Amino acid sequence: MKLNYRIVIFALAIIFGVAFSMPSLLQTEGGKKVTLGLDLQGGLHMLLGVKTEEATKSRIKSIAASIKHFAERNDILIDGLSFDETGVKFEVLDSDELSKFDEYLKEVEGSVISKVGTIISLTLTEKEIVKTKKEAISQAIETIRNRLDQFGLSEPVVAKQGEEKILVQLAGIKTQEEEQRARELISRAAKLELMAVDEDRNARVYNMSDADAAAYGDIILNDVKNPSIKYLVREIPILDGGMLTDASMGFDQNNRPLINFKLNAEGAEIFGDFTGRSVGKRLAVVLDGKVYSAPNINERIGGGSGQISGNYTVMEAKDLAIALRSGALLAPIYLMEKRSVGPSLGADSIKASLVALIGGFVLVIIFMLVYYRLAGVIANIALIANLFILLAVMSLFGATLTLPGMAGIVLTVGMAVDANVIISERIRELIYEGKSMHKAIEEGYSNAMRAILDANITTLIASVVLYAYGTGAIKGFAITMSIGILASMLTAILGTHGIYQMLETRITKSKNNKLWFGIKG
Repeated sequence: MKLNYRIVIFALAIIFGVAFSMPSLLQTEGGKKVTLGLDLQGGLHMLLGVKTEEATKSRIKSIAASIKHFAERNDILIDGLSFDETGVKFEVLDSDELSKFDEYLKEVEGSVISKVGTIISLTLTEKEIVKTKKEAISQAIETIRNRLDQFGLSEPVVAKQGEEKILVQLAGIKTQEEEQRARELISRAAKLELMAVDEDRNARVYNMSDADAAAYGDIILNDVKNPSIKYLVREIPILDGGMLTDASMGFDQNNRPLINFKLNAEGAEIFGDFTGRSVGKRLAVVLDGKVYSAPNINERIGGGSGQISGNYTVMEAKDLAIALRSGALLAPIYLMEKRSVGPSLGADSIKASLVALIGGFVLVIIFMLVYYRLAGVIANIALIANLFILLAVMSLFGATLTLPGMAGIVLTVGMAVDANVIISERIRELIYEGKSMHKAIEEGYSNAMRAILDANITTLIASVVLYAYGTGAIKGFAITMSIGILASMLTAILGTHGIYQMLETRITKSKNNKLWFGIKG
């Protein structure tokens, strides 16, 4: 027997497979493991709706805030700035400044501008409204997925269903507390706004109605800690969470949790300009329509960073930071359907899949031993190595195993042995033709290579397409198939070839083709 590079690579692959698959097989506390999907370990299934009409209102409000900032930055006097669900309206007090606004408003995508004298109205086109609603759904999917990834759940399923619905599946949610926390994290708007307190009228806020406040361009907001405390703030915010770049949990001087946040360059500039001209006034930090703090501005604040303090627990502060960091929802979401998937279904599914996998595996091994003798033993070694490598790679990347994924593993067993069957048949044909053992082995692999590559590459392409366009369980099937195909090519083509090369001298000397390949001669 002599070693060769193929057998060395094959041996290293087996060591890798055994080492990294053990934590999953033995369920040890340490090490990376394969995560079971919703259908195998149970969890939470939710169908969410999106209030897309709110996204249009949010877009118009954002445009109004931009117009206000543009006017202040360029020392243009405007009056009567207001907005509703249809658009924004304001008056430019100096008609000579109208041309500046004309240039600026041209950059507002999907808008229609109309002027009556010095009064400017901006509305969104029907096409832009439809686009905004679609973007709200796409953004909600991405935001929810980001939040759940940071929450610590492995491969949550978040996918669009229908026109305005979102499917969310969370594996491993077992307790009521975990479910409640996940639901709050998903549904939280996490809309951060920095708003100016109307100091001239705030003293009368307790005697005002919402309509009275709206007449001055203000809104009434409650304090998050004490709802009996009210603030009168300007309806158009100074800036919003769209300019947020980071949020993290911290602690104040009394060791109470708080949220530190940072703004992008534009947000920092707006924040610095506002605080510079508003010394002595208050700035309300508003999150999801509640005032968390309203500190006095003592000096211009540069750097674009701030804090949100509140009566949080550490866990609430962490979840809030996650929600802010992953972005605010452009439109509110609501729960349409919820159901818990019990682990008993998973246990039955695992048991049935294991029976199929072990049964198929044993039958394949027996067939290879009976039909190909020692060549079958070599093929079975490659097959076992293939399963270890497959499980190791999935464990290493923390992949989620679903029921279709287990079906992919069962199918991988058949595909892995298929390559060995092709190789063994090619070698047997060449032995029948009277070729030497060396030529039979080398030409057998050479002749079999094209058929094996064609079959595996086409299947691999199909798996990639399934992963790219599939969702949830289909992705799980595609992942296991892809890894299994790559592993089978390593074990069947490289591994078994190395074993034959190592044993070639012994096979030649024995002259017992029936023992080695199950044929006479």
